[in-house]
Amino acid sequence: MGNQTLIKRLKYRSWHRGCKETDLILGNFAEEKLETLPPELLLAYTSLLDEDDADIWAWLTDKYAPEKLEYLPLIEILKAYGIPSN
Repeated sequence: MGNQTLIKRLKYRSWHRGCKETDLILGNFAEEKLETLPPELLLAYTSLLDEDDADIWAWLTDKYAPEKLEYLPLIEILKAYGIPSN
């Protein structure tokens, strides 16, 4: 699969999560930042989209940390990108 095809697929998956909060955060992030992510973060993002929305939201709001350490830099980027402060 070409990189542009992967980006398009990831953008679609980012917008169609099923949870409005994660749809907005991940969808907007994907539209603006996916094409500039380094390959290791793009791979982590691809894997992140397989996770449950409740877990993603908990990671983004610091309720608990992800077990997969490769998500940590990405979660920090996503939080800096637009998570409302508590």
